[in-house]
Amino acid sequence: MIGSLLYIMLGTRPDIAFAVTKMAQFAANPSKEHLDKAKYIVRYLASTPKYALVLDGASNKGLIAYSDSDYAGDPIKRRSQTGYFFKLANGAISWQSRAQKTVALSSTEAEYMALSDCSRQAVWMQQLYSELGLTQRPTPICADNQGSIFIGSNPVQERRTKHIDVRYHYIRECVEDGKVELFWVPTDENPADMFTKNLGHVKFLQFRSMLGLEFYSP
Repeated sequence: MIGSLLYIMLGTRPDIAFAVTKMAQFAANPSKEHLDKAKYIVRYLASTPKYALVLDGASNKGLIAYSDSDYAGDPIKRRSQTGYFFKLANGAISWQSRAQKTVALSSTEAEYMALSDCSRQAVWMQQLYSELGLTQRPTPICADNQGSIFIGSNPVQERRTKHIDVRYHYIRECVEDGKVELFWVPTDENPADMFTKNLGHVKFLQFRSMLGLEFYSP
């Protein structure tokens, strides 16, 4: 069941990314509770069979990314959750929701690690566009934590950042080289939030509409 849900999530349904990746953590030894929650995801998909990612070819909106993190979202391992996605032509084209590989010591650090992961995907996508002969401006990455944006935009060594793994400072190089630009957005307007935690019904519907998911009949 989880394998089938992962296939759907990776292909066309970013709205179930967090739920499916969270359930995948228990695939080796599931309980009845985990099975019931997996069936809940299946029922949600069964109720929205005509939902599709619709790209607006007439839109002049270029590539943009949203990044977020849920600090210490795992109550057992205390790992934070990274979530980000990319939009092009007003529709999601790439997304990620996963637990971070190391423990973050603050919410700012967790957000900074998520920004770094997002920047690596942005550079890969720019390389793809380059191979297709398309010119690409710096990719804007929107996040809701001003501390992480400051650290990424200012390559200075501070007491609170000296312990961060070197690989996560890659985002500073991306900013310096003009590959990405960092922008702040309010938490209530950051759709990447749905890739990091369970949301209430109203907030879920609000952010789902921002992914480019629509009822579609060809």
